[in-house]
Amino acid sequence: MAASPLSSLSTAQNNTARIENCLLDTVKIDGNDYLSEIASHLIKAGGKRQRPLFTIAAASTGLPDGTEVHEDVVRGGVAVELVQVGSLYHDDVMDEAEIRRQVPSVNARWGNLRAILAGDFLLAKASEIAASLGVEVAGLLAMTIGELCKGQVAELRTLYDVSRTEEQYFPSIAGKTASLFSAATRIGGIVAEFDRARIDQLTEFGRLYGMAFQVVDDILDVIATDEQLGKPAGNDMIEGVYSLPVIHTLAHPDGKPLLGLLKDGLTEANRQAAIECVRNGPGIESALEVATDFVNQAQAQILSISDNEAAHSLAATAQHLLDSVDVVRGTSSSSQLHSARS
Repeated sequence: MAASPLSSLSTAQNNTARIENCLLDTVKIDGNDYLSEIASHLIKAGGKRQRPLFTIAAASTGLPDGTEVHEDVVRGGVAVELVQVGSLYHDDVMDEAEIRRQVPSVNARWGNLRAILAGDFLLAKASEIAASLGVEVAGLLAMTIGELCKGQVAELRTLYDVSRTEEQYFPSIAGKTASLFSAATRIGGIVAEFDRARIDQLTEFGRLYGMAFQVVDDILDVIATDEQLGKPAGNDMIEGVYSLPVIHTLAHPDGKPLLGLLKDGLTEANRQAAIECVRNGPGIESALEVATDFVNQAQAQILSISDNEAAHSLAATAQHLLDSVDVVRGTSSSSQLHSARS
């Protein structure tokens, strides 16, 4: 996959270095190398750092091109990233995952109890940073953590439910994915001391982007190969998470064969058959239309705020989501993708 358009910003290289340094400094605990190692495990394994880069880009929409943001903006983005990483520690415990970011998961290496406590520690450090940035940022981050939990619980309530609807799907992804992106852009606006209207516009851009991000990720889960994804294609169906392409396929008369395949304990033969049903049915294209609508709305929102390079890079990043679908459809299995939960 091509690099994110955010990497083309004139300040991108320095922004990335500032984020990494702040992340590692935050989780380094004097006199406790053991917890420091566990807490920094997935941070050192890498990541796209999209959310803190969104915070920086959001703040940069009000600055001349090439201007560095204040360190508090970086710290605000790092707070959001720590929530993201902490949630991955917890997710991997729930999913009994063994690999994350091409390294052993924290729970696989240190056990579930330490993974849970280390995840809690990362959330605590995120809250500590947020509190130092003011009451509004602290309250926003606390609310976002709550939205993450609500979104995940909403998803768990519909596991293996072939009657899952859009009305159940969209609130779930709004909580578990879009809430972090909207928090990232809102924090950028708050710390940059923008007016309320601009902060709200940045928040809405983040929300729309996050919705598109998850819908595209759900499409890629079906149309990409095992090699491209780094995990089994159709993994959501294996885990009983019936996403938008599946919901749309099941709602169409041509998708009736899929109904008999979806169940707990999906066999390998049924996994392949289910993937083919969704790939060849109407669900992919209709889900892509939904993602495109979110992207178009997100681009219109951000370009109404500013015409500088940061705004255009955020708009291009939204388009990059749709381009990733085209790449998978037209490239070999050697391409590597990264899911929304990476």
